[in-house]
Amino acid sequence: MTRTHRPLDGRTAVVTGAARGLGALLARKLAGQGVRVALVGLEPDDLKAVAADCGPHATHWEADVTDRAALAETARAVEEHHGRIDIVVANAGIATGGPFGDTDPDAFDRVIEVNLMGSIATARAFLPALRRSRGHLLQVASLAALTPAPLMAAYCTGKAGVEAFVHCLRPEESLHGVTAGIAYLSWTDTDMVRGADSDPALRELRSRLPWPLNLTHPLEPAADRIVAGIARRSPHVYGQAWLRALQGARGALPSVVAAFGPRELRRLQDRLAAGAADRPLAVGAGGRADLAARARRTEHTG
Repeated sequence: MTRTHRPLDGRTAVVTGAARGLGALLARKLAGQGVRVALVGLEPDDLKAVAADCGPHATHWEADVTDRAALAETARAVEEHHGRIDIVVANAGIATGGPFGDTDPDAFDRVIEVNLMGSIATARAFLPALRRSRGHLLQVASLAALTPAPLMAAYCTGKAGVEAFVHCLRPEESLHGVTAGIAYLSWTDTDMVRGADSDPALRELRSRLPWPLNLTHPLEPAADRIVAGIARRSPHVYGQAWLRALQGARGALPSVVAAFGPRELRRLQDRLAAGAADRPLAVGAGGRADLAARARRTEHTG
């Protein structure tokens, strides 16, 4: 049974990256707690469908989190429509995989632009409203913020950066009555993870990680934990309970990865090279949506 979180009833929440996956499920679960949700993303048809699942008070807004002007206008419009904004979930993100030296430079930079700079832009756009409501900002991070991972340099860089950003932001915004939290997830059954697993070399490398790092976890329990963390305004939320223990060991993890990573990479070197040409710029449907949206903007401005 779904647990009821009374502090959420009647609140208004913004969720970025809400067209699918974790963002869409969080929106549905928040709506089930009596929250009026405003969905932000790049795919209006998908956002509309998710909003329909979230009840008559849900709204959806097309915006790129890396477009500061568009995001500021979206924040203004959402607050005007709903009257207030109490919760912001910065969830939008994309990923690439593969050796840094073989990754398209623009694709590498775009992951950091969306995952780090897009999260910063989200905070910048919505913090004025959160200050007025004395609300809560939740940043979705990752296991990638806790430990380095070969073949995931862009994703780890963005998630580690945004974790540091929220840690810096939390004491500053507490002076304005705003709380800030970070959600950590391991490999979870989303479009992004399935897209990464479509690369045989990346899938095999992950399968050889020690348990439970090699598992793909179901999405719904992670979303339930995150919703509970939002209700408590927790500074840290763990989509999988064992990540809390990993948090305490994070100082040793770079040395462990440095000791064992080269052996696995040498074993996969030929397969990584053979698949380089087929490796997508950004994995999964979310990555394709980002590429399509950028192409539309380029065509429009051109």
